[in-house]
Amino acid sequence: MVSQEIKLAGKVLDELNVPLIGATVLELGSSNGTTTNFDGEFEITVASLKSKLEISYVGYISQTVNATKSAITVQMQPDIAALNEIVIIGYGASKQRDLTGSVSSVSLDDIGDQPSSNIGDAIQGRAAGVTVITSGQPGNNPTFRIRGTGTIGNNDPLIVVDGMPLNGGLNQVNMNDVASIQVLKDASATAIYGARGSNGVIIISTKRGKKGKGTIDIDIFTSFQQATNVIDVLNAEQFASLSNEMLVNGGFTPNPNFSNPSTLGAGTDWLDPFFTTGRQSNVTLSYAQGSDKSNLFTSLNVFDQDGIIINSEYTRYILQFNSDTEINDHVKFGNSLKLNYDLKKNGDNNIQNAILSLPTQPLFRENGNYSGPIGQPIYSGDIENPIGKSNIVENTIKGYNLQGNVYGELGFLKYFKFKTLLGIEANFFDTRTWAPSYSWDSDVAPNAYLSESANKSLTLVWDNTLTFNKEFDNGSSITALLGTSAQENQFKFISGSVQGFPSESTQTLNNGLLQPTINGSGSEWSIFSFFARGQFDYKNKYYLTATVRRDGSSRFGNGNKYGTFPSASAAWRISEEDFLQQSKTFNDLKLRVGYGITGNQNIGNYSFASAYNTNLYNFNGVFVTAAVPTVLPNSNVKWESQKQFNIGVDATLFNNLMEVTVDGYVKNTEDMLVPQTVPATSGYSDIYVPFINAGKIRNTGIEFVLTTHNINKDKFKWSTDAVFAYNKNEVIDINSDTPLTTGSLGLNYTLGRIQPGQPINVFYGFVQDGIFQTQEEVNTHAVQVPGNNPATSTSPGDIRFKDLNSDGVINDDDRTFIGNPNPKISYSLNNTFTVGDFDLSIFFQGVYGNDIFNANRLYTENMSVTTNQSTAVIDRWRGAGTSNSMPRAVFGDPNNNNRQSTRYIEDGSYLRLKNVNLSYTLSAEKFKNILFNSVKIYVSGQNLFTISDYSGFDPEVGPNGIDNNIYPITRTFTLGATLGF
Repeated sequence: MVSQEIKLAGKVLDELNVPLIGATVLELGSSNGTTTNFDGEFEITVASLKSKLEISYVGYISQTVNATKSAITVQMQPDIAALNEIVIIGYGASKQRDLTGSVSSVSLDDIGDQPSSNIGDAIQGRAAGVTVITSGQPGNNPTFRIRGTGTIGNNDPLIVVDGMPLNGGLNQVNMNDVASIQVLKDASATAIYGARGSNGVIIISTKRGKKGKGTIDIDIFTSFQQATNVIDVLNAEQFASLSNEMLVNGGFTPNPNFSNPSTLGAGTDWLDPFFTTGRQSNVTLSYAQGSDKSNLFTSLNVFDQDGIIINSEYTRYILQFNSDTEINDHVKFGNSLKLNYDLKKNGDNNIQNAILSLPTQPLFRENGNYSGPIGQPIYSGDIENPIGKSNIVENTIKGYNLQGNVYGELGFLKYFKFKTLLGIEANFFDTRTWAPSYSWDSDVAPNAYLSESANKSLTLVWDNTLTFNKEFDNGSSITALLGTSAQENQFKFISGSVQGFPSESTQTLNNGLLQPTINGSGSEWSIFSFFARGQFDYKNKYYLTATVRRDGSSRFGNGNKYGTFPSASAAWRISEEDFLQQSKTFNDLKLRVGYGITGNQNIGNYSFASAYNTNLYNFNGVFVTAAVPTVLPNSNVKWESQKQFNIGVDATLFNNLMEVTVDGYVKNTEDMLVPQTVPATSGYSDIYVPFINAGKIRNTGIEFVLTTHNINKDKFKWSTDAVFAYNKNEVIDINSDTPLTTGSLGLNYTLGRIQPGQPINVFYGFVQDGIFQTQEEVNTHAVQVPGNNPATSTSPGDIRFKDLNSDGVINDDDRTFIGNPNPKISYSLNNTFTVGDFDLSIFFQGVYGNDIFNANRLYTENMSVTTNQSTAVIDRWRGAGTSNSMPRAVFGDPNNNNRQSTRYIEDGSYLRLKNVNLSYTLSAEKFKNILFNSVKIYVSGQNLFTISDYSGFDPEVGPNGIDNNIYPITRTFTLGATLGF
């Protein structure tokens, strides 16, 4: 028989006659398919002229055309419903246009070419109300805050990856594998997760195979990183002058070696060898294939990064394998599997010590050894050589992680679907610290030190859901969900350390001779839940969603194990009403309102019970063991609950040229878990105390998201995305009238308070009121440190602090609230331009209205001990009228100029050029005889510049607003390419 196969050719265009790259062309009734090239063209061999082709592309209505010998031209039309993408909402999905809760979807198109080792870095500033705080340290995970800080305990949102809660870090997820990211923000959206939804939920779905021809994709980039805004420190001559002045003012004899500072020159620059140019590289190889009945996606990712500090490294390998198979129209099963191995290495990388090391001390001695301080500490200091410690100390963390699940779906009785999912997450970490012996002048470590630890965390998940979905003839539809969820975690930890090795080449615990220690612990928790959700839609006009979840947790005692978390939300699509049908302004207008209650169970595993320590006691020369209670039990402890009201508007205007979303919310945390006051007379510890439900915190805010399609021509397109969020935080109530202290930097040095009527973690301290210029000013002011000796009492050149209670004495009663670490506003602006085959995106991101306590300046501007200082102290007070902000240099700081005060409070507001990306998609004509189907190359710059008044490395310092030796954000330049086969 003669074959009837025929070769077809065609072209696929969008509504503006622009070629669509990557459109799927499938022969109906078969797995035979292909995709369009750069020019929108395709070729496919089909069975006969009776065949039909299905043409599909995301965001466009699929079309079916007949096979024909002549060239086929298909013009696709936008699918308005599809453009409102499907979003995952927890145990289900919904069209974004039909949502009744507050959900932010992060556009992967905006972040696809931004080099990042984890998702948090990439989505920063992309979702309203979501604060992401990143770190430049290789392998570190970001910190998230969704709609402010809602509790004094754990504020981390729940992260769900492919239907499973993620216990490990986001480093386990490869950005190239991500298909969608949704952030559930209000209680009506998060209540389906009940006891774990109070801090918001981030849902991440990884890629699945698609129907059509198998594709191979390679994404590769390499980057170079630099430290930004490195602090300028004194050179040897400047430090020697400071040292002489400081010692004389403190009543001490200056260093004889510094008798003529001008002869010392620049001295040692410790920061230059400490900071280096970092490098990172990323390669992802993926394969995807699909047919009518099955699909698969698999990828391998290798990421390697050298940090901007010597001997800081991070290496990661991720293998992803996802598949779905339909046995028939009723039965489907599949899996999601992620295997991860990562390795973090660093030395004793102490940024603060590198800044404070004396420029008068060389890096090496003449014999080649690292230098150490020589002589009296008052002259030479006592800081260990930071370069030497970074090079000889080895800190390694090896992580072995598995997250995977298998699921099965059964459809029956036309409207019902049952799904069961079994999942496991296993995290294993091995940590090792090795510090050899050394002798660097007077800095001597006679014994090598080895510490090793291993921990494992095993989490099992079993979810079952039954879904009913039916559309009625009157235009209404109902989706109902019933489900159960069971989760169990077991954690074990063991560690040991030893010192003194006969041979330091045998670096194992059994070869150490001195001070062996051993430690270990274990814990477990479980949670079992019932949940239900109902969604009603009448004629795409009126929507109602109701959710309830009941959780039982092992973390609470009898009588309080179970909590119920309901929510309800409604939406009205006003644009479907007759009075707006002829509107030339609104293409779509929807009003949303919702209220719900969620919980927080992150309080530790045994907070309802007493904790015991074991001790040895000597009775008449005989050692006996005893279990001693240390924490007073509280069997009444229960869930934190969070009640949240949300109202929002979604609108599309001016023939789909503008999209606007506005949300307003009030979020009240009640029954907040706070430490109980325990008197020492109780016999229990007054340091390790139980938690009780007594606190309240309120967050109120407004969120605004605007997308505009400014120009949409054939050869030129320009769109803008703007995100704005305002949040006000206030503590309403705590355990007692005694404020809670936070932000400790050491003994009796706490920076923050939790107190009713104030934002959480508000800074508390003294108010600087200039510098005393004369002794008369000292005498007429409230007494700070009494006496007449400048070396031991308040003197001209010292900081004058305000006498707030006017009692004539400066003491703790004169402290007040001096700064708020919580940003009032976060915002971002992204512009995307397309000119021919070039795409350019420019992304700005920033925050406003927060304060930073620059704790680094406690050390770099103290001028009271023998350490190097920043160049800011050059403008110190040296006599009347010389300075009214930087105090005198005096050894010992008799006036306590370095106390907690407004001196170290700085404005944390900033505007950052977060990312600039330029990409070029090569024309298909260049690849007619090459294997490639698609090629795109790009260059990118991250954190290119920051506009800020902050004097430290970087204003992005963490939720508590304290900058203390934090690994800084890096400026990154990247060259990358994506190749399709």
